[in-house]
Amino acid sequence: MRVVGRVRNYVSAFGSSKRHRGDLTGWLGRRPQLLGATGVYESALLLSNALDPKLKELAELKTAGLVSCEFCLDIGSALAHGAGITEQQIRDLPRFRESSAYDDTEKLVLACAEAMTRTPAVGDDLAELRAELLQQFSKSQVAELAATIAWENQRARLNQALGVRPTGMAEGSACALPEP
Repeated sequence: MRVVGRVRNYVSAFGSSKRHRGDLTGWLGRRPQLLGATGVYESALLLSNALDPKLKELAELKTAGLVSCEFCLDIGSALAHGAGITEQQIRDLPRFRESSAYDDTEKLVLACAEAMTRTPAVGDDLAELRAELLQQFSKSQVAELAATIAWENQRARLNQALGVRPTGMAEGSACALPEP
């Protein structure tokens, strides 16, 4: 049932886009194999539901803020609202550790997104986080979370490189902001 809810959330977000709708497909359409591969990976992540979708949306939104991808922040904020993430949580992303808007599990997921998005993404921090994650989640859930964060890094950096602009999906609601 989670898959149906996530698909509806995506359809709703894309349906609310107001401008620049063809930026990314305009670029990737020039290389159909890249467009197809992107669609396959996006679908795989959308249909993978071992992990609570709300946690995945939080991780993606945190990553998008750290990479400063305006398109990703726009769509991520719209998807976050649909997944039940509160406006307070969206506003508090840059200071999630001190915020009372998140529970311990959400803070752990956000810390993982932050550690994986830093350059270089290696070191004891990730090993310690992985151990903590494995105390709360199964290996398949941790794998899904790591794949989600890694893909958001790829998405955000590709969008930045190609100049993909926000489409207005989150207009009228709280939108996450780029982080320093």
